[in-house]
Amino acid sequence: MNRHDALIEADELLGKINDPNVRIFDTSIFFFRKDNELTAFETYQQGHIPSAAFFDHQAFSDANNKYMYMVLAEAELADQVARIGIDNDSEVIVYASNMIACATRAWWVLRYAGVDNVRVLNGGLRAWKEAWGALESGTNRYEASSFTPHLRPEMFASKDDVEAALKDGATCTVNTLPTEVYNKNHITGSSNLPLTNLMNDMMWFLADEEMKAELAEEAKHERIITYCGGGIAATANAMAHLIVGNSNVAVYDGSMDEWQGEGLPITNAKGA
Repeated sequence: MNRHDALIEADELLGKINDPNVRIFDTSIFFFRKDNELTAFETYQQGHIPSAAFFDHQAFSDANNKYMYMVLAEAELADQVARIGIDNDSEVIVYASNMIACATRAWWVLRYAGVDNVRVLNGGLRAWKEAWGALESGTNRYEASSFTPHLRPEMFASKDDVEAALKDGATCTVNTLPTEVYNKNHITGSSNLPLTNLMNDMMWFLADEEMKAELAEEAKHERIITYCGGGIAATANAMAHLIVGNSNVAVYDGSMDEWQGEGLPITNAKGA
């Protein structure tokens, strides 16, 4: 995989906007929204890239799991991919209006399901506006299709995988949240590389050589597992690894939500 396989720039998307095979999704999540502020879906309705539908992360998460954003089982995942109008030949573009990690999470889940032709809009909605792309309001939905999954199980790690990795010097387990958050609470034995080190303004990935330099220490390991609070931010670092050619990388889907919830070893600001 290279940068063009994973990312699309706004100028290129401008030329694809009328392609009937293209499926565009706004994947935004507003994590810290106040009660009187618009939801991500309401913000999408007010203005989005023409023809874009809204990607509901909850619909791709296991409602029976007590931890948020845990990916669906294979059959349910395939059904949901088809339900939003993606088939095995679709070209899929995902973007966010606020934080590119929302889009990388959607990308990670779709790639895991077996969607081969999916890319993240570098810079998201802001890049689209800067390229003088038009906006439309309202709600779009693509006609449901059929989709045959072929899972890439190596893209996700379980808590058992992480427990084993922490005893294995060949694997690097890395927290992708800001250092001050990592210092307060993290998986014992894990390292830290904030996703902000790999991007500009939370929306644009750095140039390949800059990312490669940031990821060089992790890349010395045979395998890399990224994690965060709930499996969202971790996908940005994991995707950066793939872009620069480090292929053996997985996302710990449960991340700190599950790890702490299951009473597994953590290190906090008190050193516990």
